[in-house]
Amino acid sequence: MILPLALTLGEPAGIGGEITLKAWAQRDAARLPAFFVLDDPARLRRLAGELGLKVPVDAVAAPEDAASVFAHALPVLSIKLPRPVIVGKPDPGNAPAVIAAIADAVGFVKSGRAAALVTNPIQKETLYAAGFSHPGHTEYLAELAGGVTPVMMLLCQDLRVVPVTIHRSLSESIAGLNTAEIVTVGRIAAASLKRDFGIARPRLAVAGLNPHAGEAGTLGREEIDIIAPAVRELQALGIDARGPAPADTLFHAAARARYDAAICMYHDQALIPLKTIDFDRGVNITLGLPFIRTSPDHGTACDIAGKGVANPASLIAAIAIAGELAKRRVVEPTPG
Repeated sequence: MILPLALTLGEPAGIGGEITLKAWAQRDAARLPAFFVLDDPARLRRLAGELGLKVPVDAVAAPEDAASVFAHALPVLSIKLPRPVIVGKPDPGNAPAVIAAIADAVGFVKSGRAAALVTNPIQKETLYAAGFSHPGHTEYLAELAGGVTPVMMLLCQDLRVVPVTIHRSLSESIAGLNTAEIVTVGRIAAASLKRDFGIARPRLAVAGLNPHAGEAGTLGREEIDIIAPAVRELQALGIDARGPAPADTLFHAAARARYDAAICMYHDQALIPLKTIDFDRGVNITLGLPFIRTSPDHGTACDIAGKGVANPASLIAAIAIAGELAKRRVVEPTPG
């Protein structure tokens, strides 16, 4: 038995509540581990009724109560929302509760009262309007973890990708690209592949930045001056890293069979192939934290909220993977 997972409510005006209810309804078919959600129980009961979902909702006083409730009802650790939720219309007045739910969930995981953190999508613009100062979930979690270096891994059944730069504009990503950051991301990714995925000698494919990986410098020198030196440093650390490889030939089926994760230079270089391969079941894992964190690889989808059409597959996959990683860490603790 592992501890229950802590799931945050995300943006209450989005689809987080709907996919949470649907994930619980599919708990047996998907063989999901027990989880509880930090949310407003009355809101979720009302939402379940409006969507015609037969999901009983039980308020719990503490994470420790979730396991005994999970088999017959969705356990909810109550979070008070200051403003009424209007589906599809995020309200900055509820942003403090959204942020508090993340902080509380992290506290439960860090204190050993929950096995892992799973986060529903947030509406960043709404949080910014309320004074939230972080580019996104990942950076906020890194601060809550004590200022660690966060690394984002996106995965589906056939692909794992790790972007070197995350929530930066494309121009900022290119201007700020440097060898040290690529080495740090590659090192953290390789360590996670060993610890959390049981891959004894992870193989990293490192993407180039420019078309044709720079064409020997004729289409850009970043591969020569920045990326190739990073690959050599990773190799010197004993990591099986190869590249820089042209990104346009890195993601077809035969290429994917040759590596365990692709290190990509910027956000969309990583996410476009993953979402093309498996849009509905992609999962985001934050590496480099002292605890497990996963999330669905999609946004709040406020345009379809309340219509009953939201697909819970990505959240279900995020919960399942969080449970698998938590179990591995319990059964196979990190050596030394």
